[in-house]
Amino acid sequence: MILAGCKNPFSPKLDLSPNNSSQTLSDLTTIEGLFQNFQFAYTFRDTSIYGKLVSKDFVFTFRDYDKGFDVSWGRDDEMKTTNGLFTNSQRLDLIWNNIILSTIDTSNATIVRSFNLTVTFNPTDVIRIDGRVNLLLERKTSKSNWQMVKWIDESSF
Repeated sequence: MILAGCKNPFSPKLDLSPNNSSQTLSDLTTIEGLFQNFQFAYTFRDTSIYGKLVSKDFVFTFRDYDKGFDVSWGRDDEMKTTNGLFTNSQRLDLIWNNIILSTIDTSNATIVRSFNLTVTFNPTDVIRIDGRVNLLLERKTSKSNWQMVKWIDESSF
């Protein structure tokens, strides 16, 4: 077969590099651009888009209600977990809702925003999540791209 050595352009590989050279779809120097790229990354299930949003110092925290304590991980685990979600789902529909709280200066921002996420693993396995993100965003200068430094998942499952 002639195509045996070709990579599938419709199935991007896991990209762990925080400063990869891939392009984004919206302007990351704006907070709305970061949220648009976040949505695009989920829609297209593309870690190269998502990776541009995640700082090298990133920490994700969520509440494990079964165990009764918070769980946190860093950038590498976030990228692997997100890649697993992207790989194992047939479709992801992320809708960003109202911003509940925002504190913004030139280099730091805290944004609390609600969302709806529908994860379709197959036609008979669909999960709907309504939740909130509490994001700490940072950038070096007013012309730099915003990146997520801390994500506290305020969803309750």
